[in-house]
Amino acid sequence: MEYQRFMPEGWNVSNFDITKEQLTKAISTGEILQGKVNKCDSNYNLYVDFGNNLTGVIPREEVEAVNIDETGFPKPNICMSKVNKYVQFKVKNVDSRSNFILSRKDVGKDALEWITNELQEGMVVNGIVKSMQPYGVFVEIGGGIVGLLHIEDISIARIKTPAERLKIGQKINVMIKCIDRKMERVILTYKELLGTWDDNIKDFQEGETVTGIARETEKSKNGIFIELKPNLVGMAEYREGIEYGQNVDVYIKKIIPDKKKVKLLIV
Repeated sequence: MEYQRFMPEGWNVSNFDITKEQLTKAISTGEILQGKVNKCDSNYNLYVDFGNNLTGVIPREEVEAVNIDETGFPKPNICMSKVNKYVQFKVKNVDSRSNFILSRKDVGKDALEWITNELQEGMVVNGIVKSMQPYGVFVEIGGGIVGLLHIEDISIARIKTPAERLKIGQKINVMIKCIDRKMERVILTYKELLGTWDDNIKDFQEGETVTGIARETEKSKNGIFIELKPNLVGMAEYREGIEYGQNVDVYIKKIIPDKKKVKLLIV
């Protein structure tokens, strides 16, 4: 794992028992802390309960640095979606009611600077799957910054939906595929971390029978692609009645390293 200045929100919640002394000290140091939001009020301010009569308030204007509308405020649904979630923040000050005033927005600004000045293509970073679409998943990589992992970059074996591989809330490592610094967009890839063809083929030998998953069936019906591992696919002769996603036993007829091909027979 390469150096990662920001961790995804909620990555390691067990390390965030925050005391009054830590909160007070963080006002001057600018340290990034983390806590769980327990309430969103009618003005879309967020509240963090630290226990021991310690309360943090994230005013609506301090909730987001990225997802804001034309008024400069985050949309109400963004604020409400943070309830019961862990968020990162900096401590700005203490108000007249002894509430600690927090800013998630300041963390987001620092994370944008991180993308601009430090994050590089090819880096491997921690991430948490935040949402899922037919075309891919959105993965938070730190400081509230979310990158897009396209479905074709999840594995070599073709899948119909990202849900076949990942689930919301799952912690994964991802590689930075490309960065559009002007648009502040990050594109991620996952399949590079699942091993090369040569790495994966070491677990298989000609003449053995193994279980695979039926994936794409060629339109010409010349064969069926069988997933042996997410980053290793072989070709079996076409057989009627085999459906996508079905577990099938296959006999390994031939391994051709120079062409990176595996010939299979459904048994």
